[in-house]
Amino acid sequence: MCYPMFRIWPLLLLGGLVLPGMQHVSGIIIYTPKELEAANGTDVKLKCTFSSSHPVSAKSVTVSWIFRALNSNSDESVFYYQEQPYPPMEGRFKGHAVWSGDIMRKDASITLHEVPPTFNGTFICQVRNLPDVHGSSGELVLSVVKKVSLSEISILAVAVGGACGLILILLFIVMAVKFCRRKHVESDPEMQVREHELKDPTVCSPEEAVHLTVFKKEKEPVSSDDEESEPSSGDEEEEGLEDDDDDDDDDDDDDGGD
Repeated sequence: MCYPMFRIWPLLLLGGLVLPGMQHVSGIIIYTPKELEAANGTDVKLKCTFSSSHPVSAKSVTVSWIFRALNSNSDESVFYYQEQPYPPMEGRFKGHAVWSGDIMRKDASITLHEVPPTFNGTFICQVRNLPDVHGSSGELVLSVVKKVSLSEISILAVAVGGACGLILILLFIVMAVKFCRRKHVESDPEMQVREHELKDPTVCSPEEAVHLTVFKKEKEPVSSDDEESEPSSGDEEEEGLEDDDDDDDDDDDDDGGD
């Protein structure tokens, strides 16, 4: 079956317009983490980045953040951006959602301040970059957990502080003992001698040094007595000879008288 050319040309023209449009629709991709956890009452950043096949400018990009609560099918507006940020003026996110992205860096993130448990749910990030008016959305599931109580923090702080304090006390005791021992050695000559002996094994012990000194002192008077005894023995011999001479003279006198 042949179709007239006047019927084929409209189909070709329509296909030429549709195919580029399909490329534009699939040209934008959004990236978000799948899950995120935050403590109750803290701040959390909802990260959302995108890529587009078309040039990005502050006027061409629009960002929409939508919230879907747990076990709910209804959506609630969280934040909107078009050339400038538009925070929510009512609802649960009023005063909580602020802009923290940068369009020129392809960043469409927002920050939630002091998140309560009512923020548990799915956050949807939608980005449009004309002519990319259709594209996928990024979904992030936020879980708000119970905040750590002050008592638990106090117990942990006390435990850590006690352990650090005990270590410091032990170090102080060791340093004090070493310091006192050093002072004692410096003030006591005997301790200095012992320390020197421990370092030099060739040095005599104090007992040996005292023994040698005493032995030297005892030997000196013995040698002096020997030296003095020699002249005294000679004197006694001379005196004995003189006595013998006197006795001989007396005997001679007696013989002469007879």
